[in-house]
Amino acid sequence: MADPLSDRLKLLIVETLHLEDVTPAQIEDDKPLIGSGLSLDSIDALELVVKIEKEFGIKISSAEESRQALASVASLAAFIRARADASKLPA
Repeated sequence: MADPLSDRLKLLIVETLHLEDVTPAQIEDDKPLIGSGLSLDSIDALELVVKIEKEFGIKISSAEESRQALASVASLAAFIRARADASKLPA
């Protein structure tokens, strides 16, 4: 069964980073986002962090926290669930 938060994050990644050759369905939950996975770079990561902080009302406070959160869609979803107000999460 699909995870609404993971689906929302995949769409957010594609839209925020203007990934023209990637659809949300092509992004795998456990594949790396940075480097070898989607080949996102540090600028992409920064854009994504800013968007996620605004969208979910959370703060990613350090580079290490950012690396852990952005490891994959699954890790990002877990990070958000642990810190976000439940009312900001998709049902």
